[in-house]
Amino acid sequence: MSDLADNVANAPPKGGRSDNTLLRAWRIVVDGLAVLGTGLICVLMVIICADIIARNAMGASLPLVSELGALLLVMIVCLQLASTVRADRLARTEIFYVGFRRKWPRTGAILSAAFNLVGASVIGGIAWASIRILNKDWSAGEYIGVTGIATLPTWPFRALILIGMTVAALEFIFRAAGDLRSAARPRNSQ
Repeated sequence: MSDLADNVANAPPKGGRSDNTLLRAWRIVVDGLAVLGTGLICVLMVIICADIIARNAMGASLPLVSELGALLLVMIVCLQLASTVRADRLARTEIFYVGFRRKWPRTGAILSAAFNLVGASVIGGIAWASIRILNKDWSAGEYIGVTGIATLPTWPFRALILIGMTVAALEFIFRAAGDLRSAARPRNSQ
């Protein structure tokens, strides 16, 4: 399955250069979030290694490590999800799907569109629910850690989780639109 750029490139031209600019901007957003997630993996590894050294050297864990690790892990997954969707790397039954799509391209495109629409609704629902959590964390001044030792506000983490989920839901929608456009193409052009 091709990515969003292939779906857009195969569609009839509409706006010319501005469509390419929007597509390029969208790719920068998706790839930028994935790069941020990769950077946070490095941060998480440094935190875990520092905690291991502290436990062995001082016999005590560093403050914030478990709470920060949990938030970072969720945030990394959310930030890299849109890139995973765009690269068509989500887990599904490929043994059935690839052959089905090859034998019946239109029906396969419709099946793929249904999969992507369900994905968009699930991930969009998670994004919608996280708005309330972000609002609560912002208004209540929620934080992680121990007061007087080390604390961090939780709202920046929640905001990045919301951004990642929103972008992933939009990527699902764009892929579904490309699949539906592919299904609507005349048979001789497939």
